[in-house]
Amino acid sequence: MSGGVEWALHCCVALTVARSPASAARLAEMHDVSASYLAKQLQSLARAGLVHSVQGHAGGYELTRDPALITVLDVVEAVDGARPAFTCTEVRQRGPLAAAPERCLSPCSIHAAMTAADEAWRAALRGVSIADLTRNVTVKTGPDTLRRIADWLG
Repeated sequence: MSGGVEWALHCCVALTVARSPASAARLAEMHDVSASYLAKQLQSLARAGLVHSVQGHAGGYELTRDPALITVLDVVEAVDGARPAFTCTEVRQRGPLAAAPERCLSPCSIHAAMTAADEAWRAALRGVSIADLTRNVTVKTGPDTLRRIADWLG
């Protein structure tokens, strides 16, 4: 998973408390990351329909829907794509001891284990929303954190 996922998730949490559209530059400054790098992550979120860009002097980004309806998996797939973490290349059918194709009609145990892990990982991320992350911010970093974020973006 790319580092862009982490930045995108932090931006989504920040946008839950923004009083108006937040610029990529302001979000980048708040997170101490390159504005051009963060803009790429925000553009990925926009292409996926999770945020939209508001043009003009007071423009910036805002969430397109309730944070409870945006999952962590939505953000991961927006930034990194939906491809599985593991791609089977049928190693068992290669080399001098290769299994015959007719003996490989079902996935091998490695493929099955990796697919099950990928499905479990996706289910776990699908079960956590941006609203869940936002609720946990005050527990993890203090009760005034969301107010400070809103004021910063203000």
